[in-house]
Amino acid sequence: MSGAYERELDGTVFMYVEYENERRGRGVVDYSVVLIVKVDGRKETVRVYDGAHGENELHRYTQAGGKQAAEVFARGTLGEGMRAAIDEIKGGYEEMIDGWHRA
Repeated sequence: MSGAYERELDGTVFMYVEYENERRGRGVVDYSVVLIVKVDGRKETVRVYDGAHGENELHRYTQAGGKQAAEVFARGTLGEGMRAAIDEIKGGYEEMIDGWHRA
């Protein structure tokens, strides 16, 4: 089973979540949680959390340099990492966007 949804966090700030579960069971086998901001009508990626390589990884983006190298942001299962990523974005998206603007 898999799913996806987009949630508006602020007027121009969105979080997009996509995940894939095991065929039988509820364990997450892959996910992506993306923080997006609209700037002058364009959607810009600010941060991506994912489990693409079997680890909970974070990619920061900058306005000038784009996607930065991955870093592990959470230990534990991919499901735990996905939930942690959602919580981090909900609780810190303003600071993340400020960092994206500055870099």
